[in-house]
Amino acid sequence: MSKREVFEAADFTLQKGGALPVARLVYRTLGTLSPQRDNVVLIPSWYSGTDKEAEFCMVGAGRAIDPARHYIVFTNLLCGGVSSSPSNTPAPYDATRFPLVTLFDNVRLQHTLLTEHLGIERLLMVAGWSMGGCQAFQWGAQYPDMMQAIAPICCSARTADFNKVFLLSLRRALELDPAYADGFYTRPPVRGLKAFAAIYAGWGLSEPFYRTEGYRGFGAASPEAFVEQFWEGAFLRHDANDLLALLRTWYDGDISAQPAYGGDFKQALGAIRARTIIMPCAYDSYFPPVDSENEASHIPGAECRVIPSIWGHMTLWNPADQPFIDQGLADVLRG
Repeated sequence: MSKREVFEAADFTLQKGGALPVARLVYRTLGTLSPQRDNVVLIPSWYSGTDKEAEFCMVGAGRAIDPARHYIVFTNLLCGGVSSSPSNTPAPYDATRFPLVTLFDNVRLQHTLLTEHLGIERLLMVAGWSMGGCQAFQWGAQYPDMMQAIAPICCSARTADFNKVFLLSLRRALELDPAYADGFYTRPPVRGLKAFAAIYAGWGLSEPFYRTEGYRGFGAASPEAFVEQFWEGAFLRHDANDLLALLRTWYDGDISAQPAYGGDFKQALGAIRARTIIMPCAYDSYFPPVDSENEASHIPGAECRVIPSIWGHMTLWNPADQPFIDQGLADVLRG
């Protein structure tokens, strides 16, 4: 694994108001930059994930995104616990005092990293899953002339109201744990994190997955054991304030919420010039295909390919679904 690096932007102003004295963007690169600087693939991280999971799920020898052919830049979301976040920022910007960060802010910081620090003016592709895919959409609307292709997987260009209800239930699970103490806790709110994990387990995978006992593939004998062994372990390692701060970023996701579009969603989609293949999963509860099909209909030349999997939102983690996803990535790369 390549070494993580840190890019720092001083006095980084934020879209919703306020600023970070220093915004730290942790990133990592893999592969070799071509002499023409035309083989750059950007892969942003997703909710509760990092550059490590992004590499594991989306990159490999002989795959569509291959370090033998591409110069891959992995970035970590603000509030995700690796880049600047409530858990690693000193007072007075720690805990719940950490300012509101949007996807617009994240992409602007990534753009500064690429252009001013790495000297990259053009991207071959921005690809990502879940909140990583939301950033691919954001890149397409925010800097429409900078990339040849985008590949948003299991995500949306604007967070839907149904999705927001899910996010609200997660927020309540943490905030109502007495140990949370309005964000200034002295020990992790374990009960809240376990409730958080259980809610996530129901939304992250589909009804057919549980009906066919897909959890047994994880070594779990029952749904309860699956939640305890897999989902609780996935979230107990995270800081509660980081999780909640990043929920706010997800909740406010909207590519049209920027001066260029003034909230006109169709205009923002129509401004995307990159080749686009959107890949929702057939059973994704967060980001259903109907929304992806609508988004594709407003992006010039875009295509929507529905992943035929019962793994729902977690389809990227299913080895059996990898060939379908890689084919979409390869096709959008080729144009």
